[in-house]
Amino acid sequence: MFFDDRFHKYQLGDLKKDVTAGITVGIVAIPLAMAFAIASGVKPEYGLYTTIIAGLLVALFGGSRYQIAGPTGAFIPILLAVVLQYGYKNLLIAGFMAGILLILMGIFKIGSLIKYIPRSVTIGFTSGIAVIIFAGQIANFFGLENVEKKEYFHENMIEIIRQFHSFNVYSVITALIGLLIIIFVPKLFPKVPILLVALFIPTMIAILFYPDKVETIGTAFGGIAQTFPAFRFPEITLAKIAELWRPAFVIAMLGGIESLLSAVVADGMTGKRHHSNRELLGQGIANVVTPLFGGIPATGAIARTATNIKSGARSPLSGIFHSLFVLFTLLLFAPYASYIPLASMAPILMVVAWNMSEQKSFAHILKMRTGDSVVLAVTFLLTVFVNLTVAVEVGLLLAMLSFIKRMSGVLEVEKVLPKSHNKQVSPDPVEAGRDCPQIEIYTIDGPLFFGVADKFEKMLTRTMREKPKVLLLRMKHVPIIDATGEANLASLVADFQKQGGTILVSGMSEEPLEVLKKSGLYERIGAEHFFSHTGPALQYGLKIINYKTCKSCRFYAFSECAAFKEQKAFSREQYSEQI
Repeated sequence: MFFDDRFHKYQLGDLKKDVTAGITVGIVAIPLAMAFAIASGVKPEYGLYTTIIAGLLVALFGGSRYQIAGPTGAFIPILLAVVLQYGYKNLLIAGFMAGILLILMGIFKIGSLIKYIPRSVTIGFTSGIAVIIFAGQIANFFGLENVEKKEYFHENMIEIIRQFHSFNVYSVITALIGLLIIIFVPKLFPKVPILLVALFIPTMIAILFYPDKVETIGTAFGGIAQTFPAFRFPEITLAKIAELWRPAFVIAMLGGIESLLSAVVADGMTGKRHHSNRELLGQGIANVVTPLFGGIPATGAIARTATNIKSGARSPLSGIFHSLFVLFTLLLFAPYASYIPLASMAPILMVVAWNMSEQKSFAHILKMRTGDSVVLAVTFLLTVFVNLTVAVEVGLLLAMLSFIKRMSGVLEVEKVLPKSHNKQVSPDPVEAGRDCPQIEIYTIDGPLFFGVADKFEKMLTRTMREKPKVLLLRMKHVPIIDATGEANLASLVADFQKQGGTILVSGMSEEPLEVLKKSGLYERIGAEHFFSHTGPALQYGLKIINYKTCKSCRFYAFSECAAFKEQKAFSREQYSEQI
């Protein structure tokens, strides 16, 4: 799987570019890995382990040649919630289960379905995650003491306000220095690895000018071990699976969405195409293996993938070199990370939160004032004030209901008759007073599914002036019929046939026709009553009506009506198959 089309036309000269890109991304990934791990409620080295293992495995088995995987900001709220509620060891189990789910999603080719998740839902929970990340760094930014992490957003805000009197001036100075570096240095020196600089300079200032005045990784977590973790399989039981399946499912869904979004961004930057299901498979393998070494869940990282491309990456080897660089740094420089102030990491995460907040898209969808606006607002508020699991579930449900409501307005059922001058059917003759007591023709336009099936039946029964002898349904523009639509159509057919009427169907496309054949409705209507065009169907209908009724009819709905009154024969070729 490794030596595949992602290495198409790969040359030796590309190797140097991959090495350079890998090191560049590795420099960016190190501070982010530690910051994301700390914000998720675990030790910083677990973020580094995730970067090393997941980055390597996604590069080997993923579906994009440029994807860089690792811990991301999007995971912070859900991982922190799992840690607070279940503990770190159970987080590993949830991550392992999420990996299995991702593998299954790849095997069963669900990658192509994830793209159908509404943008209002993804923007809603992404913006909500950004708010949680930003607010979660206020305590470190101000150096607040004794701040207990709570499960809910409002509880954390109350805790921060309660402890705000304990703010540390030195922490504020450290954080402000880092924030100013992140904002202004890239404008002067765009090629500088800004995140590493934003950690290094505040750390040196804190060591030189006010040592022991701010909380550091060392004082908070005891430093970072200068070794790679040992393999350890988590203790998985049926009780644990039952307890953790919901967070595992959300981790898998979020990981799949983020990875495929990142791959799409990479495609847009390079003109290449990723393999969505293979990407899910690679992400799944990474998330199964990473917890075995103490790592947290990982996904494709959009910012790091974009950095990889901008740094000249040519193949998945850049992702491998990125992982090796982080491993080398861990083994060589881990003890020095204990001096990094937590206050210097706060502005990094705050800027990450701002960049992922999608504030322009959020405002744009809200201004539309449609069903999408409601879905966006509800998903956002639930993400912030309840949790991501509930937000995604409710958001998708509301999006589905909004879609059904919109689609129900798409279905049109219109009574029509042929125009006398060109035989094309139109509602005009009906509105002009021409009608036929024996044949009624209806044009059905739109999908016949559970959201509109009842409406379809009611519209037909309501518009039928009397019980005609023949009911002709023109269904050329019905793209789908689901089980509910088929059931309502079957009910209409049964009632009509019980009263001695004949149902004719014209123009039905292959997919809905197959549904009727499988359900048996095709046989109940009669194979001889299905026509490719309206013309032949109408010719058939005119043959089976009662001509005695035509003698006393005053409507002259069809051009043949005069001939019927005189009991004259009519030509089969009178109606074109193009009607």
